[in-house]
Amino acid sequence: MSLKENMQALKEELNSEEKFFESAVRTERFVKKYQKPMIASVVVLLLALGGSIGYQSYQESKNERANEALNTLLSNPSDQSAMKALADNSSSLYELYTLSKALREKDANTLKTLQSASSPEVSDIATYESAVLANNANALEAYSKKQGSLYQELAIIELAVLRIQKGDSKAANASLGLIKEDSAIYPLAQMLSHYGVK
Repeated sequence: MSLKENMQALKEELNSEEKFFESAVRTERFVKKYQKPMIASVVVLLLALGGSIGYQSYQESKNERANEALNTLLSNPSDQSAMKALADNSSSLYELYTLSKALREKDANTLKTLQSASSPEVSDIATYESAVLANNANALEAYSKKQGSLYQELAIIELAVLRIQKGDSKAANASLGLIKEDSAIYPLAQMLSHYGVK
């Protein structure tokens, strides 16, 4: 019995070694067959990873240069090299700085230029502020009807004030009626409607 068991155990061991060698041969064949595509995949993965890290480093460097230029401009607004560095490294930050400067100086020409800014928020604010600065009722009305405008309700208030100043109380009242009750400036519209429009 014991010899029979030993033979059985030896047979099972040989079967398992045979299966192991068989799987090793299969793996070797697979690696040989797909060796080039596997190496190419690893190389592509490494290149993509390296490119991503390089691009991220480049962007961080640009952001640092833009921040340094902005800090320089905040302390010395006439520094043209800092202005150019800001424009080269971050166009959206440059547009925002130019907008804030134009608003401070009430520069109508710069505001008109910024109406076509690449940043939609800067463009929107420049459009509103340009209309207010010029007391342009048509531009304010067009802005107030534009979907998604940041200062839509303020434009309605400004438009109503302009109409009150011209003596057109019906049109002013109609404008003020466009402001919804859940708006933060609804009380202002109500006061203006009550006291300003006769």
